[in-house]
Amino acid sequence: MNDKRTKRVRYKLKKVSDRKRLTVFRSNKHLYAQVIDDTAGKTIASASSKEKGIDSINNDRKSLAEIIGKNIAQRSIEKGIKEVAFDKGKYKYHGLIKILADSARTEGLIF
Repeated sequence: MNDKRTKRVRYKLKKVSDRKRLTVFRSNKHLYAQVIDDTAGKTIASASSKEKGIDSINNDRKSLAEIIGKNIAQRSIEKGIKEVAFDKGKYKYHGLIKILADSARTEGLIF
């Protein structure tokens, strides 16, 4: 089921938009976000809960998601990318994924 959702979401994103892709991955312990250029096949910016200083600050996953959303937005804007397509992957737009997306929007990313 999750694999179907992943393929469906990515297919629609690539078909409709030529923007860079903001991808989110959530494991049991950590959260990762990347801005990917599909034409070049390269990662432009990334942020995760495994970075130095972030993991030790908070144990609350919701606040970690908010920090990661702000970090990925700042890093992609520094590289000159303000408009992205949000790739939620196999996850529902709910909980940690929604918090990360909302905090990235408040920092200035457009999607």
